[in-house]
Amino acid sequence: MSPPDPGPPALPRERSGAPVFAEVWQARAFALATLLSERGVFPWPTFAAALAAEIARDPDADYHAAWLRALEAMLAAHGIAPPVVVAATTRAWQDAARATPHGAPIRLDAVRAR
Repeated sequence: MSPPDPGPPALPRERSGAPVFAEVWQARAFALATLLSERGVFPWPTFAAALAAEIARDPDADYHAAWLRALEAMLAAHGIAPPVVVAATTRAWQDAARATPHGAPIRLDAVRAR
């Protein structure tokens, strides 16, 4: 019998209580990985192993970038979003961000409608 899945960690915070994320995408990647694990898409230890592999591959890389690469690997491995879809969505998001006036919400549908 294996030990129970410990599940994803709680949202990390500084001692002051402030979130540890410097950028919104970092928090979103964290939230997406934890949500997918909580919903049973993949067990948390599997994600943790993917993250450890990314960190081992490039120990000097940014931790949040490693987290994102691990998440992308899990999306592909579980048939949620293959790399080509992730890449296309990333390009669409970047195009939409460039086309969006400062302070306005970024909308992917506005770029796709052109």
